[in-house]
Amino acid sequence: MQTLSTTETPLPDYTAIKAKQRATWGAGDYSRVGVTLQITGEELCEALDVRAGQRLLDVAGGNGNVSLAAARRFCKVVSTDYVEALLQQSQLRAQAEGLVVDYQQADAEALPFDDASFDYVVSTFGVMFTPDQQRAADELLRVCRPGGRIGLANWTPEGFIGQLFKLIGRYVAPPAGLDSPARWGTEAFVQQQFGQRVRQLHVSRCRFHFRYQSPQHWLDVFSRYYGPTLKAFEALAPELRDSLREDILTLIAHFNTAEDGSMVVPSEYLQIVIDR
Repeated sequence: MQTLSTTETPLPDYTAIKAKQRATWGAGDYSRVGVTLQITGEELCEALDVRAGQRLLDVAGGNGNVSLAAARRFCKVVSTDYVEALLQQSQLRAQAEGLVVDYQQADAEALPFDDASFDYVVSTFGVMFTPDQQRAADELLRVCRPGGRIGLANWTPEGFIGQLFKLIGRYVAPPAGLDSPARWGTEAFVQQQFGQRVRQLHVSRCRFHFRYQSPQHWLDVFSRYYGPTLKAFEALAPELRDSLREDILTLIAHFNTAEDGSMVVPSEYLQIVIDR
């Protein structure tokens, strides 16, 4: 009978972690936040030079920013996520525009598609949150055909959202044994996961600007509708909630470029184009 040595660390319980993640991303109303990021999906499609008629898979597609962007370019789009409510939000948006998108509930770490099924495989601020990062990267490569392209948009650790998650982690500890999602926003991680297995890899540092009426307005929206922030506040005692609010407002002030009382905060992310 084999036993773990005292120096080995048990693997995280990925099933339990993903169940908790589903509850987190399904909380609030992500569409209130997600739709503001639409430009990142449009820009990723342009960076990939997607072509009409090609098959495109959106992994951890959320409320569908890049799915809709690709459908507007007449791609044959399959949009996936493991949170059904997010797919429903995306589907409503597609129906409103008369866009054709195939929606399927799926786990980014176990995609229900054959090898080399798609010309493009994409994810904007989605696959980076998978708990088993190696397996998720392997799946992106597996379902993309040779000669196809993988496109990703991932928040960097140094940027506003990366720093926000680091701040929240000081109040509500992440699951033990997991690597930070922000690793996906580093060139070193991207090279480690994909560099030796693809023909070419191009990484660009981009910025998305959060534009709100004021820092307090942003905090009101994110604490009410954005699952990770909402759940963090729910988990804290009242005095710690007040402390977290003040720390977030301080973080916003550090990044805010507006001088008229409003909020314009650039948040850095990596835009990654991989030639399979």
